[in-house]
Amino acid sequence: MVESCIMLSGQPLEIRWHGRGGQGAKTAALLFGEAALDTGMYIQAFPEYGPERMGAPVAAFNRLSDKPIRSHAGMKTPRVVVVLDASLIEPAKVTEGLGDGGILLVNSNVDPAELRKRLNLPPGIKLYVVDASKIAMETVGKNVPNTPMLGALVKATGVLEFEPLMEAIKHKLGEKFRGGKEKFIEPNLVSVRRAYEEVRC
Repeated sequence: MVESCIMLSGQPLEIRWHGRGGQGAKTAALLFGEAALDTGMYIQAFPEYGPERMGAPVAAFNRLSDKPIRSHAGMKTPRVVVVLDASLIEPAKVTEGLGDGGILLVNSNVDPAELRKRLNLPPGIKLYVVDASKIAMETVGKNVPNTPMLGALVKATGVLEFEPLMEAIKHKLGEKFRGGKEKFIEPNLVSVRRAYEEVRC
């Protein structure tokens, strides 16, 4: 059973996203930030630019708070790390800066206990796993795991209420998918809900 475990108490929640070009890490961070803003949070959402090519490692970041955010420095000690591609775990050093009480959320079909053992994770880091690629293929028809990972992130952290977030995401997807692309809105929403329900720890 997944238990949400992060509470905001004036300190910004820092989230670091890892993915590959084309998987939507930057889009996910921006969408999550904008949706959080719509629910009354203070937010920052920004990418880290590297090689601009398909498949290249990319990173993106969020800060969320219930109070104004004063920091604009780089992020060295995130409380949450979201990994869209498990092959990046070691080469991208995704656990760097993640301390006790932190959350590692990975797109993988591997059992969480087995993945924890493989990664030799310290007991203080909470590991959550969801097969976002499978969900994306079955709902959207493409292996773009960023949208389902939003649902898994909300479940793993509990930092936002799910239904208001879904409304915000629906609104943001409506702005993104226009001109004949509206048919993609509902499959993306289904993928968010499925990942929320299927994430494991």
